[in-house]
Amino acid sequence: MSESDVPQPIRYMLWGKAAGRCQYRGCNRPLFLDVHTQAEFNQAYIAHIIADRPNGPRGDETLSPLLGTDISNLMLLCDSHHRLIDRADVEGHPAELLQEMKSQHEERIEMVTGIIDNMNSHVLHYGSNIGDRQYPVRWELTVPALLPFRYPVTHSAIELSWKNSTFYDNEEIFWRMELTNLRRQIDIKIKPLFMTGELRHLSVFAIAPQPLLIALGTMLTDLCPADVFQLQREPVQDWKWDQYQDNFELIVMEPIEKHQTVALNFSLSATIAPDRITRVLGDQTSIWTVTIPEPHNDFMKSKEQLMMFRMFMRKLLNKIKHQHGDDTSIHVFPAMPVSTAIELGRVWMPKADLPMYIYDENRSLGGFIRALEINNGMNQTLSPL
Repeated sequence: MSESDVPQPIRYMLWGKAAGRCQYRGCNRPLFLDVHTQAEFNQAYIAHIIADRPNGPRGDETLSPLLGTDISNLMLLCDSHHRLIDRADVEGHPAELLQEMKSQHEERIEMVTGIIDNMNSHVLHYGSNIGDRQYPVRWELTVPALLPFRYPVTHSAIELSWKNSTFYDNEEIFWRMELTNLRRQIDIKIKPLFMTGELRHLSVFAIAPQPLLIALGTMLTDLCPADVFQLQREPVQDWKWDQYQDNFELIVMEPIEKHQTVALNFSLSATIAPDRITRVLGDQTSIWTVTIPEPHNDFMKSKEQLMMFRMFMRKLLNKIKHQHGDDTSIHVFPAMPVSTAIELGRVWMPKADLPMYIYDENRSLGGFIRALEINNGMNQTLSPL
């Protein structure tokens, strides 16, 4: 039982520093709201890190009398974690550990609440079946990637995914259904926010077959500024961008001969051999290849790299059009990170750039199949069979 009466001003300061949430690591439970009934009332407990009496939990003959009402020694906790640290597992919760929890929680609250108002962003999620597996995009993993430069406007994402879809990318109907759903979701959920002025910035998180990601990019290009994120696999799986490293190099390999049929080979996350393209389009194909010194699936590490890719592609699309003329199309064979696929769609301009046929590799169908057409701002499904 606590012997000290914490003054009201100290209580208010502690509530503010904790943002009314449990400071126990990993909890973050709102202490002003019942999660089941949504009733609002005070459920908080003020706990002492060093007890305010020497014989209390973590008590000390010298420090206990001095720190009874010191805010540096107080934590805001839910009932469960208050009982845990003071009764059920006192030994497992030394003062040093609790001080660390308190400090980390208050630093995080300060970082989030210190962001200026014009840095808000609507979070967009899009996931689709890849092969026979579903790849959901999870809110608790995406939101930390925004901080501290932006913060989410709402408590949930704009969800474009068609959940529990039973269509798969080796079926012709898959591309038509996914693309139709994508268009409608954007028309219903995004465009009205843009028209009313509520939508000023998007943070885009997506995992889907690359043709659909490119199509998504074309639909977002003119709406508003956007940051596109990349799921990192190493050293831990998350969506946070790393610091830029200056050893990034994009390489373009131009075709030796000029033909009417033009292919764009993105050998970034893996290498696509030219014969896999000519097997689909024929030998009379001019193949432009975009690659890096050592293609692999986890090279895209920073937003600066992604910006360099956008600038690179803007120039390359112009160059291909200049060399091959206005009456051709580009057959795109992508092995590229999800962020670059979306940005390719955002870079592509319907009135200025050549139409694109987007291919998808499907081993069950024997290799690359034509999935989508990007033409004059319209994304049309093509039969892959």
